[in-house]
Amino acid sequence: MTTVRITMAQALTRYMAAQQIRQFDGSAAPAFAGVWAIFGHGNVAGLGEALYAEKDRLPTFRGHNEQSMAHAAISYAKQKNRRQLMAVTSSIGPGATNMVTAAALAHVNRLPVLFLPGDVFADRRPDPVLQQIEDFTDGTVSANDCFKPVTRYFDRITRPEQLLKALPKTMSIFCDPAMTGPVCLSLCQDVQAEAYEFPVVFFTPKIWEIPRPRGDAAMLAAASEKLAAANRPLLIAGGGVRYSGAQSRLAAFAARTGIPVAMTQAGKSALPDSHEQVVGSLGVTGASAANKLASSADVILSVGSRLQDFTTGSNALFSGEMISINVQTHDAIKHDAVALTGDADETLAALDEALADFAICTDYADEIRSLQNAWSEDVKAVTAAPETGRQNKNALPSDSQVIGAVNRAAPENAIVVGAAGSMPGELHKLWQTGQTDGYHMEYGFSCMGYEVAAGIGVHMACPDRPNLVFAGDGSYLMMNSELATAVMMGISFTLVITDNRGFGCINRLQAATGGAAFNNLFVDSTHNQLPDIDYAGHAASMGAQAVKVGDIAELEAEVRRAVNAGGVQVVVIETDPGPSTAAGGAWWDVVPPAVSERKGMASVRSAYQQGREGQNMGRQSN
Repeated sequence: MTTVRITMAQALTRYMAAQQIRQFDGSAAPAFAGVWAIFGHGNVAGLGEALYAEKDRLPTFRGHNEQSMAHAAISYAKQKNRRQLMAVTSSIGPGATNMVTAAALAHVNRLPVLFLPGDVFADRRPDPVLQQIEDFTDGTVSANDCFKPVTRYFDRITRPEQLLKALPKTMSIFCDPAMTGPVCLSLCQDVQAEAYEFPVVFFTPKIWEIPRPRGDAAMLAAASEKLAAANRPLLIAGGGVRYSGAQSRLAAFAARTGIPVAMTQAGKSALPDSHEQVVGSLGVTGASAANKLASSADVILSVGSRLQDFTTGSNALFSGEMISINVQTHDAIKHDAVALTGDADETLAALDEALADFAICTDYADEIRSLQNAWSEDVKAVTAAPETGRQNKNALPSDSQVIGAVNRAAPENAIVVGAAGSMPGELHKLWQTGQTDGYHMEYGFSCMGYEVAAGIGVHMACPDRPNLVFAGDGSYLMMNSELATAVMMGISFTLVITDNRGFGCINRLQAATGGAAFNNLFVDSTHNQLPDIDYAGHAASMGAQAVKVGDIAELEAEVRRAVNAGGVQVVVIETDPGPSTAAGGAWWDVVPPAVSERKGMASVRSAYQQGREGQNMGRQSN
């Protein structure tokens, strides 16, 4: 057997550079599009040297915060529909633990990313090394054990040859649609630099295939029978539609059968909003049309959704029978569904074939059109710009008016990006996607601070499509450092910062659950002086082109200019933290206190208990 004497870190990077993944079009692309790195004593000498040697095949990118670097990597994998990914490396200590939140985000959203934190010395000679966590009862524990509950696979590399087993296992996780998610290879810093005689064949280029299992024949027959007998079927499009490349299949199936399609946060833009069967978003942040159809559907076909509480209205929205297509059995069995464990595209094709003669009745089709038209009017009303001459210059715009302005200014192929706070709920309801894969929302973990870094990842994944990033002032203050990274890298995106002077979304939730205004908006927090933050000036100081606008008309014009200008563009607008779109939505289980001295809390608690009575506990979301 021919071998080559190289370090563990060199073997790791050579292997990564040799891996490819089959794409939807049949071509093969590098599995790893690059590595995000902040170096420290735990990874600079070993992995840093190895990455330098492979920089032409495996580029290294430098960020400013380990968590946000990982967000950029994760957003890239999401926009690539999990067919390419990135790795992220840090030193030991705070660099490693900074990445744990991002690992949890990737785990919840089922998105592949490789974490490569440095670790303590395997030989323990300098024990305790700088930044080492010392467990008084277990000498094998390090800070990197925090990754174990938030990764699909964890391995601590204490010998170079362990890579021969760990790396193929890692790739198998990334390429298994049912198991994909974050992997952590914890790299003992002395072992990174240790040499071993690795088999040359280990570094032979390999193309990994993403399997496409089709649902069980018996379950397919049962599902087809239920759908064929349905009077009011509804289809839920989840993220799995996009990850399996089933957009065209879904479009054709819905058009032929007439079955209406409601979309989750992850599934939105699986079809453009202009598709005749799209009835809008579903659930707590859903459209009136979609939610009304969901509540009265006799059969619901869920395609690629994990059916979390925002989708199901905390298990109070659905009463019909469920059929679920999902590659992960854990998700497919939820809500006592007929479980079609398989690839969305393949299994939907089988259902389409079995239901060749099925189409919804005329009365149901007419009802769908009526609900669509009514919802369209609702969207127009709340997103419309104030009438010329009637705009109150002292009144701040709502989030929905901001969305309307940006949507009107955005090109049809734009990708809208967001995460936590007010915007995901409003965008899910109101944003009109012009093309497939044009909606990129991180709402599985709802992680504040994802937005700016995600703008980088989305641009790297789709450099030919403009992306528009929404972030509230709270998210921007929490994590904005990668704005400088974006400028350094020549990234293009337009960041819209909505300044409502606090955490407006949770302030509204606090009020809705009977709470007093407390600790969310600046004005309701304990401060000696209210801050007056110049967000445009701050963004400009990091190299962005930044401007603050005074009203909706200025916003629309500035966004149109910014998108065409390219580069990192920031547009700031002050908004009213109070209003949100009243139309649409569904009940959400947020528990007010059973005992309170505050007047009015008893009635809030009573209304909550009535809402709970509507939950279908026989069909839980698990």
